[in-house]
Amino acid sequence: MNSNPTLDPISGSQPETIAWGHQRWLWSLARQHQEAIAQKHGEPTKQRLNAVGELLPHLLTADATTLTAWQDYLTDYWQRSVLFLDLLRQRGNNFIQHEEAGCPPVLAFDYEMIVDGRQLARPANYALVRIIPPEGTLQRDNGRPYIILDPRAGHGSGIGGFKDESQVGVALHHGHPVYFIIFFQQPMPNQTLADVCAAEAEFVRAVKARHPLAPNPIVIGNCQGGWAAMLLAATNPDITGPLVVNGSPLSYWAGTVGKNPMRYLGGLNGGILPVLLFSDLGNGKFDGANLVLNFEALNPANNWWRKYYDVFADVDAAAPRYLDFERWWSGFYFMNEAEIRWILENLFVGNRLGRGQANLDGRTHLDLRNIRAPIIVFASHGDNITPPQQALNWIADLYKSDAEIKARAQRILYTLHENIGHLGIFVSSQVARKQYKEIVSTLKAIEALAPGLYEMVITEEQGEGIEKRYTVEFEERSIADIQALDDNREDEAAFATVARFSELGAEGYDLAVRPWIKALVTPAAAAAGVEFHPLRQQRYALSDKNPWLARLPELADHVRARRRPAAPDNPFIQFERLWADAVAQGWDLYRDIRDGWYELCFFGLFGSPAAKALGKPLQPRISDAPQEDLRALIDVQEALDRIEEGGFAAAVIRMLILLAKSRGAVRRDRLERSNRMLATTEPFASLRPKKLTRLIHRQSLIADFEFDQAIATLPKLITDPAERTRALALCEQIAGPIEEMSPATVALLNQFKVLLNVKESVPAGMLEEAA
Repeated sequence: MNSNPTLDPISGSQPETIAWGHQRWLWSLARQHQEAIAQKHGEPTKQRLNAVGELLPHLLTADATTLTAWQDYLTDYWQRSVLFLDLLRQRGNNFIQHEEAGCPPVLAFDYEMIVDGRQLARPANYALVRIIPPEGTLQRDNGRPYIILDPRAGHGSGIGGFKDESQVGVALHHGHPVYFIIFFQQPMPNQTLADVCAAEAEFVRAVKARHPLAPNPIVIGNCQGGWAAMLLAATNPDITGPLVVNGSPLSYWAGTVGKNPMRYLGGLNGGILPVLLFSDLGNGKFDGANLVLNFEALNPANNWWRKYYDVFADVDAAAPRYLDFERWWSGFYFMNEAEIRWILENLFVGNRLGRGQANLDGRTHLDLRNIRAPIIVFASHGDNITPPQQALNWIADLYKSDAEIKARAQRILYTLHENIGHLGIFVSSQVARKQYKEIVSTLKAIEALAPGLYEMVITEEQGEGIEKRYTVEFEERSIADIQALDDNREDEAAFATVARFSELGAEGYDLAVRPWIKALVTPAAAAAGVEFHPLRQQRYALSDKNPWLARLPELADHVRARRRPAAPDNPFIQFERLWADAVAQGWDLYRDIRDGWYELCFFGLFGSPAAKALGKPLQPRISDAPQEDLRALIDVQEALDRIEEGGFAAAVIRMLILLAKSRGAVRRDRLERSNRMLATTEPFASLRPKKLTRLIHRQSLIADFEFDQAIATLPKLITDPAERTRALALCEQIAGPIEEMSPATVALLNQFKVLLNVKESVPAGMLEEAA
């Protein structure tokens, strides 16, 4: 729904006037939900009824053709039912075997253990493994290592590499050494998120030690693994290379009214109280199956109907893919109470990390502005679990302006997909072939970017019929562009109220309820609660543990030997598909009504003026504080003081940055040419990486804060005529053909030539166009 209501549109001096404005807004929101549901479900229903009307004459005609089609359909339906039930039995057996094996990672690649986190000084149930490249995979000497970190959010590890076309596969096929951070089903005693972060830092140092000649490892984090990677880089800024953060909720209060209902559940469920209760009932451990059950309820049409029907409809071909995915989906993991409590208080309910108020432990404050490596954020408008606002609004929460990002030497990039869902971000072959392939191929170039905020725009260069190629551009963006992805942020005041209620409720629970629950719960009772969880019971019931299914394998084999699928154009098959679509739409209708009711209840409870007043102390963000004079920052002042220093290297870097600013975007091929120049041409090739990074940062600050002076002082950086000619030749070589330059870039390049007294000139036609 594309509603964009303004919270509390009527304000005045009288409290009752403000309250009435809030009530009017709720009524307006309810009407918008009603209109959106009618529009969304009305037209598909009409189309489906028309299709049924066209089919009915074929279904009701009692001729020989129809009777034959009916017999074929009945045979096919019976056989599919037997095979589908047997498939569920196989799923149950796989689940039991997977549990008995300790839920190992579902990686499709062989691997070897490098560091077992359970043996570290601060033990954690994590481990670092090296992916063994498949035979025939080209491996480059001193290739930059990749470390992939999966989410520990109820499921097990390995989803980032459970098939060839995946994050692991893309990195391997580009010749990179690949490492994976896995985790075990049970946490270590007294394990905290601080212990996990410390273990991950040890893993990165171990990878660096194995590849001493390579740059710092690239870290890819999926969903929860994304914010874990951010914690790692914020607390250890010198050990990681670029971070790729996929579908990670770093600003959980954010979202669009009418579109992102999952963010309301924390408030409607009572904040962190249910998690504390479930952890105590689990004898100090939280069962990840509860999180999986929440995920399934978010989209009941798909998780409770569509994925089963799609397999039933194509049971002959869909079985292997379904069983592979269910091996990961059905692997339920556990967290200590301290871990899940930290996650809720600092992310999902309290949003402290995005607001800059989170502490990893009693000694470590978390500030994502401390990260020095480039950050690449991948999000999707089709993700109903982590929408783009939750993946990106932390930037607006921490930085008051894009100038501050530049002043702090940060490179933040984001790329947005139009419609892929949350799991598709990690598992889709289409995403692997496009987004991950282009991200991997451009990461080295990204480090040559000047500090700032960019959108990574990937466009198709060639059409169908041949291997697709893509053009990648890095278009400069501002904080305003990030905020424009949201409808407004006034609705976040209600989430601050939820956080305050949650804090008060947790204090009361800790004092008055927890001692009694802990005294009553025994290890046996906790184990029984795990065993009788509905997600486990449904898998036990449809497995060989059920004696009623003892003859099912034999019956399934009998059916396979005599399989007679109905023709796709069989009218009864078509009617079945229409019926299945109608059931799915019915679930969607239920979901839309439920989500609308969630939203109305949430803002009715926590969005009133009185409720928002309670949460007001938790609303401020770092970016709300008065902006310090960026020119007074040490790095900025030092750069401006040295505007006439640096010689040939500083002049070339400065001109390249100025040319990029004139375009407003940087293409990948230009960055790649720039990287080759920096790696092979003196004096750049002799510079240490850190010194080169500082040089780029300094010249970027000069270009941002003193644009005109940055140009005017170029002659003082290079006085030798031959060096001036060489510098401009390098800039032209990296900028590419004149025909591909924008008029502003052509004009600036000619200004350089005039200023440096270099005789070569741009063709007259292009100069006239620039004018």
